[in-house]
Amino acid sequence: MRQTYYGYRLILAAFVAQFVAVGAQNYVIGPFMIPMITELDWTRAEFTLPRSIGQVVMAFTGFFIGGLVDRKGARGFMLAGTVILAASLFALSLVHTLWHWIVLNGIALTLGAALMGNLVVNVTLAKWFVDFRGRAVAFAAMGISFAGVLLTPFATWAIDNYGWRIAWQMLSVGTLILVIPASLAMRRAPEDYGLNPDGRSQKDVDSGLTQKAVDDFNQSMTRRQALGNSTFYWLVLAFGMFGITIQVMLLQTVPFMTDAGYDRSSAALMITVASVPALLSKPIWGWLIDGLQPKPLASVSAGITGTSLFLIVSMAQSGSLPGIITGFALLGFGWGGMIPLQEVIWASFFGRRYLGAVRSAALPFTILLTAAAPLGTSYYFDRIGNYDGAILAVGSANIISAIMILFLKKPTRQSTQQLSEQTSLPAAQQVQGKETVKQQQLNPTQALEAD
Repeated sequence: MRQTYYGYRLILAAFVAQFVAVGAQNYVIGPFMIPMITELDWTRAEFTLPRSIGQVVMAFTGFFIGGLVDRKGARGFMLAGTVILAASLFALSLVHTLWHWIVLNGIALTLGAALMGNLVVNVTLAKWFVDFRGRAVAFAAMGISFAGVLLTPFATWAIDNYGWRIAWQMLSVGTLILVIPASLAMRRAPEDYGLNPDGRSQKDVDSGLTQKAVDDFNQSMTRRQALGNSTFYWLVLAFGMFGITIQVMLLQTVPFMTDAGYDRSSAALMITVASVPALLSKPIWGWLIDGLQPKPLASVSAGITGTSLFLIVSMAQSGSLPGIITGFALLGFGWGGMIPLQEVIWASFFGRRYLGAVRSAALPFTILLTAAAPLGTSYYFDRIGNYDGAILAVGSANIISAIMILFLKKPTRQSTQQLSEQTSLPAAQQVQGKETVKQQQLNPTQALEAD
């Protein structure tokens, strides 16, 4: 009987990892803002500072581990990240001074999340899926939206009932329970175990159904080749302007709503209102990505996200709660396409063989766009007294991103001689190193269990 493709387990593991990593960085932070700054006498800009520092930490962590994920796989990094993240969350319950908050939240917590989060798991999924890459990444990314459905209300409830210090401790314990099993399930690439991407059989290989996977591997660009191509930088700019929305809104939604006169529970509910359509729309986006061209879809996703921010600000100014809810629901639908579309476009443009190195090379450039956004929004509030202008600026950046994405051109690959020599090999034979060849001699199931 044919074994269930192991890649499906990786989707579940990636779902859990992103649920915790992104949830701990972004989805839970908003409910903590008012209780912490009230007790510790900080400004909103001071509270937000670690998130801007965290963008720098995330970028440079990813830059150094990206190529290693290509060669060694995700499991070791995820286990280390789980321990660091859990320890950081617990330590946040002991914070009394601003510099402790900055070091723990901005550096330690972000380092842990980077080692187990989006880059690590999505690079892995891109190696295990090619024809069904959109759906695989989309289903895994549902974990991010589920964090908004569950973690934001949970954090608000825990803070209101037990205090913010106990709430951090509860999040720490949950991290260990959830992510250690997910980390242990991770594997580097299907070729290591005599498998083909997408679970294709040898009969599929012989009939040519894996040709897209073969081409994707053989035409991959190295980090150096990618950095020498102008498309790389336009892609960084376009998705950087798209991505700042999630950084700003997950942090500022709760204070934005409470400033507008709504209670904390109603404010936290807006994150859920955005997260539910983001969660439910991801499989739809994934199906569309695999069946259509991802570039125009990404433009639509960015345009919807930008439009929703204009609607949210307008409805908040007029005091229309149904209008605000509509805006956040629209925001969630736009968010639903953000991650799967971004990951699929990067992989389809630059190939899967060196994807970790290429994606990580983009991160230092991304910080120029995203690191200042959360801090700038809080600084705008401290100076002006509201968030309206800052949120409208973020919405405008999304509209510009939508236009830019439409004009992106797929880069021309110049394969190295080594890649050319492998062009005629089936996907399952395109492996690197003596240890990988040794593993291929095992039954695929035995290799997975041995690993």
